[in-house]
Amino acid sequence: MTGRLAVLILGHGSRDAAANAEFEGLVGRYAARHPDLLVAHAYVELAAPSLADGLAALAARLGPGGEVTVVPLFLFAAGHVKNDLPLALATARSRFPLVRFAAAAALGVHAALVGMAAARALQALGDRAPADRTALVMIGRGASDPDANGDFCKLVRLAGEGQPFTWVAPAFIGIARPSFEEVVELLARARPAAIVAVPYFLFAGRLLDKLAAQAAAFRARTPWIPLLLAPPLGAGDPLLALPLLALIDERLQQARGGGAPLPCDTCQYRVPISGVAGKVGGLKALLWSVRHLQTHSQAMPHAHAHAPLAKHVLVCANADCAERGSLGLLSSLRRLVKRAGRQGDIRVTRTGCMGRCGEGPTVAVYPDGIWYRQVAESDLPELVREHLLGDRLVARLVDNIMQ
Repeated sequence: MTGRLAVLILGHGSRDAAANAEFEGLVGRYAARHPDLLVAHAYVELAAPSLADGLAALAARLGPGGEVTVVPLFLFAAGHVKNDLPLALATARSRFPLVRFAAAAALGVHAALVGMAAARALQALGDRAPADRTALVMIGRGASDPDANGDFCKLVRLAGEGQPFTWVAPAFIGIARPSFEEVVELLARARPAAIVAVPYFLFAGRLLDKLAAQAAAFRARTPWIPLLLAPPLGAGDPLLALPLLALIDERLQQARGGGAPLPCDTCQYRVPISGVAGKVGGLKALLWSVRHLQTHSQAMPHAHAHAPLAKHVLVCANADCAERGSLGLLSSLRRLVKRAGRQGDIRVTRTGCMGRCGEGPTVAVYPDGIWYRQVAESDLPELVREHLLGDRLVARLVDNIMQ
């Protein structure tokens, strides 16, 4: 097998086995189209094999002189593509210096995907309502990376361009705003004949279940406006996935030709994008990459004797931190978590000395592995809203222990 070419198709990973099966089915169809290539798959998190294991397995099979190209099956370039993937490649190059590793760009804003999204919208509408009085909402996953969110909004505009819909709006199911619920409530005030909602996801999964529940709640509140929920892009369908398979080929050829670099002109880790300037310099990148490479890769699905926690928050109650107000912090934090209705999956625990005396009160959030110092009660609403509920770091409080 020496000198063979290998392609590692990288997925996000899901706790939903059916979503992972759809992804792996697509990888299988791609492998069947390319018997000359060694094709494998890996995941960033939540499923096996991990990215690190996938790279190592291919390198071991190819031997010296082999070439491994990673094609991230991600709609946009956010933290996983910009940070986790380059770090994993650096580790693989160190372990296997005689194997060449390269990475393709994310799928990005591409005509094939624009066409797939527009087709989904028109299919969902059919002849159920006049298109010139219909609103189109496209729902993205949402990211903490403004560059990725901006690309999504551009794609939504392109998908609606030239189509008969009167209103075209982007929405997000998590992290970013406006949320799907906010957008449909706003559109309802314009009294459209119908609203077509297109989930801009490659595969089914828990996010689609969440979206379906929100759509059902809107219908119950606003029965006079039909809400038509389209299926996702259809990567799990052998026929509908053909444009996506061709796009994988395109990204692979670009990577092997040295093209398609990361879109760094508006990357939040390199330039001060308005509103997120505190992330410039790599602190955010470092912390999230450590989280995903060290925590998620070790947290593959396993049997739980209890419902798994989304966050475990530790508050230092040792003498020094207690003197600075950590006990009041502990009570207030528990109260805010309970008020948010998340006491079932966000646990707040009192702990002994955490070794940061003189810099407290100290608060640590796991599984993220993020420590905050000099936390005051006035900081707690932001900490709960941004990190515990929104999965976004409060950069000004982050302890530089990991910097």
